[in-house]
Amino acid sequence: MGYTALYRKFRPLTFEEIVGQEHITRTLKNQIIAGRVGHAYLLNGGRGTGKTSAAKVLARAINCLNPKDGEPCNECEICKGAINGSLTDIVEMDAASNNSVEDIRSIREEVNFLPTKAKYRVYIIDEVHMLSTGAFNALLKTLEEPPEHVKFILATTEPQKLPATILSRCQRFDFKRLSNASIIKRLETVCQRSNIEITKEAMNIVATLADGAMRDALSILERCVQDGENKIDEDKIKDLVGIPKITYIHNITEAIIDYDIDKVLENLDIVLNEGKDIVNLLWEMIKYTKDILVYKTSKKLDLYSQEELKQIEEIAQKASKEKLIDIIYKLSNLENDIKFSTQKTIIFQAGIIKMCNKQAETEDNLSERINKIEKYLKSGNIAVGAGVAVQTSAVAQAPRVTQAPPRRNTSNNVTSRPAKAQTPKNFSNKSEEYWPQIITDLKQNGKIVLYTNLLGTKAKEINDMTVGIEFPNGMTSFGKTVLEKQENIREISNLVSIACGKEMQIKYIEKNNQVHQISQEETLQNLANESDIPFNII
Repeated sequence: MGYTALYRKFRPLTFEEIVGQEHITRTLKNQIIAGRVGHAYLLNGGRGTGKTSAAKVLARAINCLNPKDGEPCNECEICKGAINGSLTDIVEMDAASNNSVEDIRSIREEVNFLPTKAKYRVYIIDEVHMLSTGAFNALLKTLEEPPEHVKFILATTEPQKLPATILSRCQRFDFKRLSNASIIKRLETVCQRSNIEITKEAMNIVATLADGAMRDALSILERCVQDGENKIDEDKIKDLVGIPKITYIHNITEAIIDYDIDKVLENLDIVLNEGKDIVNLLWEMIKYTKDILVYKTSKKLDLYSQEELKQIEEIAQKASKEKLIDIIYKLSNLENDIKFSTQKTIIFQAGIIKMCNKQAETEDNLSERINKIEKYLKSGNIAVGAGVAVQTSAVAQAPRVTQAPPRRNTSNNVTSRPAKAQTPKNFSNKSEEYWPQIITDLKQNGKIVLYTNLLGTKAKEINDMTVGIEFPNGMTSFGKTVLEKQENIREISNLVSIACGKEMQIKYIEKNNQVHQISQEETLQNLANESDIPFNII
């Protein structure tokens, strides 16, 4: 006899052996005991949750010659014939490859014949959502009023693709995603019957990797015994499925928290040179960071040795909860970016290096905080003191520049257009007049960030289409980031164009080549002091 895969060899033969779906198996058994078996069932759920196994057990149970408590005996002629596939009264059909109208018409013709041996002719249609529209229509009448000797059991992973007319004719049972405890319970039975030695930690890893699917768990288990050794530990599973060792995961996570780029690159090179999968590596990093966050919050964590818990505690003391949450979100976004990239390794390494760049992270956080402050200032209310809200005079009472509506010429009923402003002859002298006014308008219109970064600057003509903005003291790194945003460049260009009476472009000019670095607190405090806005930076 040929080799049989574990998930087929240990397919449940009774309702009792189907783990994690007690809410369904209990109902089906009660229906069989009471003799109230329906004519059509729809079994819905994710892959590997027991749909096909339940359908096979149900088909045998309603035909069994010696049923006991709603379970098939698996010893009578009918049960043995159903198990070895020789019983023609139980028909299994794969709708993925038999989805045409002709396939359903053959079923309609067959249902008129009585079963040969069993009490009922049972049709198990797997992946029923793959049937064509015509096939569904051909099945409708037969499914609604089949002969008394015919039962239908439909199985699918995507019930939303089934027509409502099909759904309404079936008793629907939703199979749940299996918990890790249910998977481990079944793995223990399989390993015991197969003489496989497996550690508790290894079973936990298999259950986690299975992601709620019993079939996937058995497939992973089977891969681990293909080398002829029936001993499975944690390291063996990680090597087979491409999961990096916990040591490297710890080193990479710690290096990200410490902003240690050299340490990150060193450990990444080791992991990638071993041929580990990038997606698995990211998944392990996210899970490890989550575990650190859980330990920092509850001081409780399973699946780790005492030495590993000591390392986790050291990281938990260095990193705040907000920092750990931020790492989880960034790693998740990096995983999404990798999915749609053809250069996965490059995107992965660049993303990790960026997370280790403290200056880039500081500027991103500072920009986000400044944007929030700017939006709040525009609202006209600023919290001062112990929760008291007052209106800011610089924003709420600032005069707004309004344009008078165009006057109508009543004689010819034509709207008169405002005369186009003439280009100033002495542009350099004109810029000295309108540039300070532009900066003031930015402040009055709530553009506080632009206003703060343009204080002390001068404007001068470069050519007929370009105005240069001089920074006598140079530009700060944060100011450069803000001013080079496209929306801010358009804002300044529009104001200059209005003042000049024609479309103009702008260009930033630094008197020296040095870019001054200032801290977040200094930047925010300068913003507050120079804007006459009564709030303090804490």
